[in-house]
Amino acid sequence: MNALLIIDKPGGMTSHDVVARVRRATGEQSVGHLGTLDPMATGVLPLLLGKYTRLAQFFGTSEKAYTGTIRFGFATDTYDAEGQTVGEACAVELNLDRVRAEAAQFAGEIEQMPPPFSAKKIAGKPAYKLAREGKTPELKAVRITVNAFTIESLEGDTARFAMRISAGGYVRAIAHAMGQALGCGAHLASLRRTAAGVFTLEHALPLEAMEALAAQGQLEKGLAHPRTLLPEMPAVTAGEQTVGRIRNGMQVNLPEYSDAALVKIFAGQRELVAIGKRVAGTLFQPAVVLC
Repeated sequence: MNALLIIDKPGGMTSHDVVARVRRATGEQSVGHLGTLDPMATGVLPLLLGKYTRLAQFFGTSEKAYTGTIRFGFATDTYDAEGQTVGEACAVELNLDRVRAEAAQFAGEIEQMPPPFSAKKIAGKPAYKLAREGKTPELKAVRITVNAFTIESLEGDTARFAMRISAGGYVRAIAHAMGQALGCGAHLASLRRTAAGVFTLEHALPLEAMEALAAQGQLEKGLAHPRTLLPEMPAVTAGEQTVGRIRNGMQVNLPEYSDAALVKIFAGQRELVAIGKRVAGTLFQPAVVLC
């Protein structure tokens, strides 16, 4: 099965747990997610099934949107509510204006140090494995973009927020940094991903609903339409001869797309055959062949 499936991930499960459930329900062994969600987090988790996993390389820069809460008063080693307390808890004396003013400091391009408990690789080993062994991962700061960070309310020691952040950014690292800046410690108390690129909660299926549709042989009703994939690329419906050339790895002429670097090539309305890459003028060669 070649498909894009958007799951509304429940809390308390890893992204790998979700992948395993989808494999069992669909019978498709080739399943990959587009951007890990921490076990505590819920929300939009896009999954590529079958040969669509070859498209993962084209999704790497999608912006993510979140809502959640930050609790002030103490930090944790994982920067979220699942970690162990670091240091002593302190009384929180904050007001909404002060928290909003600090949040404004994180807007735009910033240098961010990934959390020690993260999937960042160090000499081929995930940082979180080193951290669990009591070692200090030698992480490097990365440049990310926070396109929006709004503190919506502050009740006691907990602030509710909404954020839009570039791929590779860690929301819990921002919560931790907020606590450091305000001098009281903080951690991410809850997190819900509301969008991953163009895909939102409106497109997402709860796991149980996905499993029910799969059991009834009606999973296609819950799948994202292939034409909605990678909307930044134009789509062309190719004739039989052109599709045959693409499937054989040959170049094709697509004169109406001479300004596009990449093109989605379809046979009919739903069958995505390949991603074509422009090599010169109006000539395209297959960058990825899917069927």
